[in-house]
Amino acid sequence: MRGAGWILAALVALQPAAAGAEDLAGYSGAELYKRFCSSCHGARGEGDGPVAPALRVMVPDPTRLAERRRGEFPAEAVRRIVDGREVRAAHGARRMPVWGQEFRAAGSPGAEADALAERLVDYLRSIQRQP
Repeated sequence: MRGAGWILAALVALQPAAAGAEDLAGYSGAELYKRFCSSCHGARGEGDGPVAPALRVMVPDPTRLAERRRGEFPAEAVRRIVDGREVRAAHGARRMPVWGQEFRAAGSPGAEADALAERLVDYLRSIQRQP
């Protein structure tokens, strides 16, 4: 396989099950990160997941989000990226999945999907590198 087909196959293979088949309500932020983010962003969040080398863009290191903003964690910007309200230019045609949509597809109503996204944001805040 070449190009996008290979990337899609790798993403599917790395994800244990479709989000729609899971009850995500009990997931912690760390569990959500592992399930939805680590294949690209890496187990420790350093942008070095197993799928990262196959992507056309450099995968960001989410442990440095606050560092790049003078120590302030951009919670609202991260929330908007996670739930799909903001598309990053580097992602081009939205290469990063919209997890807010996935959370809703898993049967989580709007408020519950928002709570899942918030847990993920809180986890990302917790893994920020200290200056």
